Amino acid sequence: MTFCTVVNCIDGRVQQPALDYLTKRFAVTCVDAITEPGPNGILNRRNDAATVASILRRIDVSVSEHSSVGIAVVGHYDCAGNPGDKDHQDADTRAAVRFLRARYPNTSIIGLWIGKTWAAEEIEVPDLNT
Repeated sequence: MTFCTVVNCIDGRVQQPALDYLTKRFAVTCVDAITEPGPNGILNRRNDAATVASILRRIDVSVSEHSSVGIAVVGHYDCAGNPGDKDHQDADTRAAVRFLRARYPNTSIIGLWIGKTWAAEEIEVPDLNT
């Protein structure tokens, strides 16, 4: 079995689109799911240290024990946990991806947007130094 990791919202509408996209994107058989309300905002702002630490502990397990080949952070339309439009969501997702890239430099980390049609699309997240 091969694994990747998704840091996703608890919203049930976004689970399947993320799983479908990531199994193809990373060519894996399993996706380790880490869910919180609005996790892209949590990882961007990092003002809830306990929740950030919890997310990172769960990512650590996926990376170290399942040899996760990639990590995705998801932002989505109509998010109750991190309210805001697509620009707001994308900004939080990009910042969260950069934060995780600094912590997991040897792992591919991407951002996803799931819009009104509930289809996942990858968003560009350039490194700040490029």
